[in-house]
Amino acid sequence: MKTFINRRCALSALVLSSALGLAAPAAFAAQNGAADQNCPQGQAKCKDQATQLGTISVTGTHIRAADVETAQPVIVIGRDQIEHEGFTNVAEILQNLTVAGSPPISRSNVLLSGEAVGGYYVDLRNLGAARTLILLNGKRLGTDTGGLQDLEQIPVSAIQRIEVLKAGAAAVYGSDAIAGVVNIITRNHFTGAQASAYYGQYSEGDGTKQTYSLTYGAQSDRGSIMISAEYSKENPVWGKDRWFSKYPATTRHPDAGWSIASQYGVFFNGNPFTGVPAQYGTWCGSGPITGANGLCTLNPGGNPFDLNDYHPTHLSGTADHSNTNTEMMLKTGLNRKAVFAHADYDITDHISVQTTFLYNHRETLQQIAGYPFQPAFTVPGNPNVIGLTPDSYFNPFGTGPRGNGAGDTLWFYRRGWEVPRTTDSQLTTYRIGSSLVGDFTIGEHLWNWDVGAYTNQNNVLKIGHGDFNLIATSEALGPSFLDPSTGKVTCGTAASPIPYGSTPGSCVPWNPLYPAGQVGPGSLTGNPALQQFLFPYYHTTGATSTTDYTADITGSIVTLPAGDLSIAAGYEYRKESGKYVPDAFAQGALSTNLSSGPTQGQYNVKAYYGELNIPILSDLPGAQMLSVDLADRHSNYSSFGSTNDGKFDFQWRPIRELLIRGTYSQGFRAPQIADLFGGTSGDFAYYTDPCDISHEAGKNPAVAKRCTSGFGGQTPVPGNYVQLGQGGQPCATFPCQTGTQFFSGSSPTLQPETSTTKTAGFVYSPSWAGHLDLTVDWFRIHIDNTISGDSMDSILYDCYVLGVASRCSSSLFTRASSGVVNSGHYGETNAGWDETEGWDFGIHYQFPLTSFGLFDLTWNTTYTDYWREKADNKPDTPVNSYVGWGPTFRVRSNADLDWSMGAFGVTLRAQYYSPMKEQCSWDNTAQGGPECNMPQTVHNGVTENANEIGSNTFYDLQIRYNTPINSTIALGVNNVFDHFAEPMYTAPNSFYPYYGGFDIGRFWYLRYTQNF
Repeated sequence: MKTFINRRCALSALVLSSALGLAAPAAFAAQNGAADQNCPQGQAKCKDQATQLGTISVTGTHIRAADVETAQPVIVIGRDQIEHEGFTNVAEILQNLTVAGSPPISRSNVLLSGEAVGGYYVDLRNLGAARTLILLNGKRLGTDTGGLQDLEQIPVSAIQRIEVLKAGAAAVYGSDAIAGVVNIITRNHFTGAQASAYYGQYSEGDGTKQTYSLTYGAQSDRGSIMISAEYSKENPVWGKDRWFSKYPATTRHPDAGWSIASQYGVFFNGNPFTGVPAQYGTWCGSGPITGANGLCTLNPGGNPFDLNDYHPTHLSGTADHSNTNTEMMLKTGLNRKAVFAHADYDITDHISVQTTFLYNHRETLQQIAGYPFQPAFTVPGNPNVIGLTPDSYFNPFGTGPRGNGAGDTLWFYRRGWEVPRTTDSQLTTYRIGSSLVGDFTIGEHLWNWDVGAYTNQNNVLKIGHGDFNLIATSEALGPSFLDPSTGKVTCGTAASPIPYGSTPGSCVPWNPLYPAGQVGPGSLTGNPALQQFLFPYYHTTGATSTTDYTADITGSIVTLPAGDLSIAAGYEYRKESGKYVPDAFAQGALSTNLSSGPTQGQYNVKAYYGELNIPILSDLPGAQMLSVDLADRHSNYSSFGSTNDGKFDFQWRPIRELLIRGTYSQGFRAPQIADLFGGTSGDFAYYTDPCDISHEAGKNPAVAKRCTSGFGGQTPVPGNYVQLGQGGQPCATFPCQTGTQFFSGSSPTLQPETSTTKTAGFVYSPSWAGHLDLTVDWFRIHIDNTISGDSMDSILYDCYVLGVASRCSSSLFTRASSGVVNSGHYGETNAGWDETEGWDFGIHYQFPLTSFGLFDLTWNTTYTDYWREKADNKPDTPVNSYVGWGPTFRVRSNADLDWSMGAFGVTLRAQYYSPMKEQCSWDNTAQGGPECNMPQTVHNGVTENANEIGSNTFYDLQIRYNTPINSTIALGVNNVFDHFAEPMYTAPNSFYPYYGGFDIGRFWYLRYTQNF
């Protein structure tokens, strides 16, 4: 038991001492409460004992030491801090740190698809989630094939603290630790039981969250066991229930951005693809369609995008259009159940065995509007262009008994409104690890060793519904007749009928001219057999596996005049394998779902590392302490070869109250399985075409010239070109979604990206100010040879605005003679560099204890001086800067005030976000007027119209009471004043014109925790 108590005291001291060097609200709160659980003798006693042990671990180094103030800035979020916030998962906790960037996959971005969607991730410094390494008790968390690590796997009830290293650490941990490291440390040596229940919802009455957990632990004189189980459920929030998501361009512009591919069955006959004059119309009768009755046809060659021209009953610009947001989720739903267990046993006084187990099943449901079926999704001459054939019973311009005999194929836009598209993303994780740990002494020098292994298995299942089966759709729109024997319209002909039904070999005919809500022969509404026939369930599967073996040793070699010379060394072998197999319909482009090829591959890495801590001076005037740390890691990857990465840092304490520190480290990120072995995938991308006359081409003569002259070998764009979106409709909001599927893929020749990280700062704790701690840390991260996924937005901007001719290549995109971008091919590449620089500031002050209780103030701020990138290494390629432009904030700041008195406590938090700008079009309906408030703004050397939203501050409050029966009741509200930011029509990190990281309303919650 003495061994256990000493170790727990040391860990508590780590939490307490780390407060001196942190830049997060959690940093100083971690010193309260954690010691109560982990050290029966109290905080002060623990702090005294820790100086005698010298065997504690700190994130960012393998060297164990008693001095937990490190040369690298580390954030510590203690268990008390976690409980004082109204969050129920790790991602939400980390997302509220000032060093966190925009949400990598915002739950408001419901149109996202792919393997990673459904999980929750963290992005430090806005450098991307794949550049932040996630550890669980110092070991890597399992990833998907793209290298993303789902934080939703870890039950919050099992967490003791979270340590966030705000610097690169490749020399210690290897690949991916470029922006920083998150180390989630679980509870152990827990005695007793703890049950907790959490319930909350938005003031609008939606988005209900429920979390229930039970933790049990026991100890003996030689071992301990802890097991924690947690169940969490979150209901979705719907777009129609918030002002900014009720309409495509918010309630301020309720008529803008509606889709012509609507639930009303807009049709046109003729063939606009080949220039044949077309007629447009919709069904507007009150009875069954017979011949042309009920069809509001229009004059030949009418404008299909201004339906007021020909529909006599329509009075607004949204006639026959669809507000898809009414079927969209704003925030996806979630169900999760997880179990975590830890056990350890002392084999001898110096050797123990430790085992951990994790099971997690996460299920995320997302819903978007029914698919906008339209013939424009392919090109002329493609046999997959589907329309209502002339011999369909339902074609009023066909050759059947209800047709006018013209024999025309009827083309139409019809959204599958009755069957919204849903994706049920399921992830099941199994993780088990075991290690032998021990210690020994050589003379007076203590050594610690660790030999262990773990395996992490992630199994993915995605169940999709709501996309058209193109084979079935072609049959349902093909020949059909009225079968007198059954009274049903039947597929095929009287001479060769096809059985009616949705089973294999059968068919159900479809009349797309019936609008949603109308029931009739062949209508999609009220016809479950037709819905089953057109909309099967699609199944995508995936699996990733991480297997890791490690051996580590650390200790001191010799005692120098300034202290012990300490080293650490180790070996690691890791194997990553994974596959992601889309449904056969997606692989064969046989449905309206995005086409996608399979991903499958594996690689392994062998790594050796060493670290050395050299004490140089101590207890001298101007040098109470001076030491340096050196580290190096050599890694050999089967996928690309070897890399060597080093780290140097120093600590200098000129006086006892002031610590000055700095770090220089090298880093790298290896290409992931999806980067190297991924299949080609389709995407209906959102982008802004600079050749649109309402954008750069209408304001910048140089851009207009490049567009109209065919710069870079591209097809020239007409001088009056307007970008077209879904259904060939002129875009009303930007970026605008294409009606043409673009394609992206992997590259087997990718090389790792490399980085350098520099930090410098100080920790000042003046004795004359009592419990006051000040921290300042400067950081600069530069990434070369960046691995990045290209985009149509970037390609067009580089080509026409920046004038990079290589970006105009027909291998990347092509245009039709009308100017429309009709193809796009892009993928992963090593190109250019990214760079960011800024400052972290922290102030913590614990007020003297008074009769009014104890007050504790923490104020932390991250200031980003710049975040910039260069697309390639060519000397004439300009450097683009993005700080202050959505979604990269220049300043994020959190202030926490905690008050406690006896059994009562209150925590108040303020979260500040600085203003953000976005590109806009002054002439655009949805973005014009006062919402485009910065005309002629110079950004990256280009003059353009811009919009700026002001700063935003959100306030959170929690009131808690520790009852006499050893329980805690906490009542909280996040976003106390129900604050909403101004809309952003470029929709950064969101499908909606609103930043995806902001609160979406006032949220109330109640948490009850009972200790036994």
